[in-house]
Amino acid sequence: MDDHASWATGRLLLVAARLVEREWNAVLAERGLTHAGFLALHVLQDGPRTQRELAARTYVEEQTIRPVLDRLERDGHIARERDTADRRRVMVTRTDLGKRTYAEIMEGDPAERIIADRVEDPEALRAELIRLITGIRDR
Repeated sequence: MDDHASWATGRLLLVAARLVEREWNAVLAERGLTHAGFLALHVLQDGPRTQRELAARTYVEEQTIRPVLDRLERDGHIARERDTADRRRVMVTRTDLGKRTYAEIMEGDPAERIIADRVEDPEALRAELIRLITGIRDR
C-alpha cells in the first residue's frame, strides 16, 4: 500500500481532486451532464450571459466552451439567441429543463455527500480550499 504520508502535498491534492472528480462526474453523467456543462449551468443561474462571459466565468477559453454549449443546447438545457442590442453577440440562457436539472443536482449537494463521510471536518476543508483557490487566483 502507498505511504500517503510520504507524498508531496501537490501529489496529494492532485490525487484527491481526481478521486472526487471521478465520483462527481458519475453523479453528473446520471443527468447527462459533464463537469463543464454543470459549470455553465451554474454560471447561468444569475441570468443570460454571452459565450465569452461564460468562458471567462468557468475559467476556460472561448473555443473550449463552444462544444460544451453545443451539447447543452442539443440536450435542451440552454437556448442561444442573438442579442437584440448587438447582433454580433449570442446570449445564452438556461431553459426550464436546465434549471430543473441544475436544481436536482444541487439538492443535497452531491459533492458535500462525497466528502462528508470521508473527511473529519468538511467545513474546515471547504474553508481551506477557498483560501487556497482565492490566494492563488488573486495573486
